[in-house]
Amino acid sequence: MKIAIVGAGISGLTTAFYLRQARPDWEFTIFDAGAIPGGTMHTVDVEGFRFEAGGNGFLTNKPDSLRLVEDCGAKALLLPSSDKARRRFIFDGALHPLPESPQAFLRSGLLTLPQKLRVAGEFFIPARREGGEETLQQFGYRRVGKGLTDVFLDAMTAGIYGTTPAKVSVNAAFPLVVNLEREYGGLFRGMMAKRKKEAGPGGVLMSFKGGVSTLIDHLRRRIEADWQLGQPVGVVARDGDRWRVESPAVSASFDQVVVGAQACASAGMFSRSDPELAGLMRRIDYTPIAVVGLGFRNLHHPLDGFGLLTTSAARQPVLGVLWDSSIFPDRAPQDCKTVRIMIGGQRNPELVDQDEAGLVRTAMAGLKATMGVEQEPDVVFTKRWEQGIPHYVVGHLAKVDDIFRHVANQRGLHLACNAYHGIAMNDCVRNGRELASRIAGAA
Repeated sequence: MKIAIVGAGISGLTTAFYLRQARPDWEFTIFDAGAIPGGTMHTVDVEGFRFEAGGNGFLTNKPDSLRLVEDCGAKALLLPSSDKARRRFIFDGALHPLPESPQAFLRSGLLTLPQKLRVAGEFFIPARREGGEETLQQFGYRRVGKGLTDVFLDAMTAGIYGTTPAKVSVNAAFPLVVNLEREYGGLFRGMMAKRKKEAGPGGVLMSFKGGVSTLIDHLRRRIEADWQLGQPVGVVARDGDRWRVESPAVSASFDQVVVGAQACASAGMFSRSDPELAGLMRRIDYTPIAVVGLGFRNLHHPLDGFGLLTTSAARQPVLGVLWDSSIFPDRAPQDCKTVRIMIGGQRNPELVDQDEAGLVRTAMAGLKATMGVEQEPDVVFTKRWEQGIPHYVVGHLAKVDDIFRHVANQRGLHLACNAYHGIAMNDCVRNGRELASRIAGAA
């Protein structure tokens, strides 16, 4: 059996790893347009400062990534976040600590007293009876009120999806929250019920010694395959009972093909062979995002925490600032500090189009406004993602259903990436592992 994995991000690599474990006699070819695997999971070293081009790890509140780490023998590479990472901030014109307890919430200046009382009233709000999707803003206004939605949920959505509550589907982006209302009648009721069933913390942020590329490099060594890196696939097409995959250096037929590339890139691979599927894939929206990393050898700010997220009402040019060297101390040399600034998103997508100098100026303006930092950095890193984060708008679930109904009729063709069912590392790993199990079990 010959298998092609098209796209060597964490979804494709997880699928390849578990398939290889289940079927060591199969032949694997792994294609990726980039010269190195990992997709957005990539760590860059600039004069001893380490910057993540994308996400910086995973939460242990779900078992999937930890299971992959253990299964592939990478447990010794794990790096838990510092205790400082528990302190988080929201900037709404002033910097406020994110409340960590009901008492801290009552004392917080982020909401007025009437807004806090409205949040407490969620316990008495009846569950929604009608079906259909809602935006997170509609859900939030209905259940916890405008105040908490426009501050807490707005900042949270910027940090996770780079968007706003008015533009994201709560059903697609936060299905667990919707299930709390559906199963328990409300958020507070649901959280209290789950706390009784699932005693324990909400999870710890984990990464890897030296950055997320450490895991990617480890997986590459563990997956025996014909690695075709720097080989963008231009065509995936039916070839009799098999599938033909074409890249600049390879044109070969395979029994099974797993397409783990972004939906927008995958559409191009099917544009000639299956224009209907290509059209369905092009309906998946993406949010542009830019990452600016700044390294300081003598920064006076203590960076005592995880970082900050801004609200839309604050009208800042940045979505948030991660205090990376406080989260994972090995991200900077001794006595040095690093921060990463997120720019663009659905709030200000045009800012992503700036050149490197413009991105750095925007990042510095954000640091000055939110943290009072005017000091020039010693090193700089920038990365622009024009299709950075899948945008789970209202209607996303129907788009995904249409894509997978179409693919279900294409024997030997499979999809695995964060465009469909969850953007976090845990989601991608779980989906990749489950896909590998289905493919191996059906053979």
